Amino acid sequence: MTEARHGSPAMAGIETMFVPSGDPTRADTFVRHDGRSAGAPVLFVHGNVSDSVFWEETMLALPAGVRGLAADLRGFGGTEPLPIDATRGLRDFSDDLAALLDALEIDAVHLAGWSMGGGVVMRLLIDHPSRVASLTLVNPVSPYGFGGTRADGSLLAPDGAGSGGGTANPEFVARIAAHDSAGTDAASPRGVMNTFYFASVPDGVRDEAFVESMLSTRIGTDFYPGDQVPSETWPGTAPGGRGVLNTMAPTHCNLTGIVDADPKPPVLWVHGSADQIVSDASMFDLAVLGRLGAIPGWPGEDVVPPQPMVSQTRDVLDRYRSDGGRVEEVVVEGAGHSPHIERPDEFRAALFGFLTASA
Repeated sequence: MTEARHGSPAMAGIETMFVPSGDPTRADTFVRHDGRSAGAPVLFVHGNVSDSVFWEETMLALPAGVRGLAADLRGFGGTEPLPIDATRGLRDFSDDLAALLDALEIDAVHLAGWSMGGGVVMRLLIDHPSRVASLTLVNPVSPYGFGGTRADGSLLAPDGAGSGGGTANPEFVARIAAHDSAGTDAASPRGVMNTFYFASVPDGVRDEAFVESMLSTRIGTDFYPGDQVPSETWPGTAPGGRGVLNTMAPTHCNLTGIVDADPKPPVLWVHGSADQIVSDASMFDLAVLGRLGAIPGWPGEDVVPPQPMVSQTRDVLDRYRSDGGRVEEVVVEGAGHSPHIERPDEFRAALFGFLTASA
């Protein structure tokens, strides 16, 4: 373990470190932590186009008896930028975290994942159930991935058309690559954050730190957004096998295996009622954009319906509960995609009570 040599600056009270994995196939990981040397570990995992900065305030507020760590995933922040093999779904990320836990000599951990990070921690539970003390999902990606599925998780097209690397807004990608921290229009990182990460911009939000966090995203076919292949099915793009968005394509990503986890740790599902990213009518789902006329040629609801992401998550967690797992759902009314930032008091009350009950 060495001192951090990468990553954006941490806020006062947060410490950083760079943790070698000891395995050339696994990324050396940049970690933020609250400086506590004792207590049950809680590992926080960020979402897409962000890094661990988004968890700093939560970690500083943790109650006694736990200690917080937040890792940058490969391709984001200060973690070693190894290429992302999307044919493994989210496993490149979750296997990196398992290697991190090994390096830190942590046997069992409370996991909290936001957005894509929610999918990463579900994958970690599937592959390493005995290491998970509890699972907190914050506006998580659907267990069936992002885009291109019906309500039951079945593919709209065999090639996964409508999901993967080709679904990203190319202007947004270009603005990240150009490190645009000043723009405020709809395609700028700041504009996307203010419009979609939050239902309304919270008072006192650390917008500069969060925009810099977004700009830490590595751009390219091996990173964000990834590659794509043409499709004969609307909207004409299907997932490739490399990069971030393809890890969540339904051709590569299926997290319903959490239902069969043994043992089954308790699960807390927190989501904002006004989320526009992970939603039953997501503004990042090309089927929704087609229905709105923003993408021409949409063949209609019967052929390409929007993906009911929240309903899919609820269905899978209901199965988890029916198979003996404990699930608590908390809806933060009026919050968007980031309730831990938008409504910190409500979020922390839910999380801290859950952690205490799961000790």
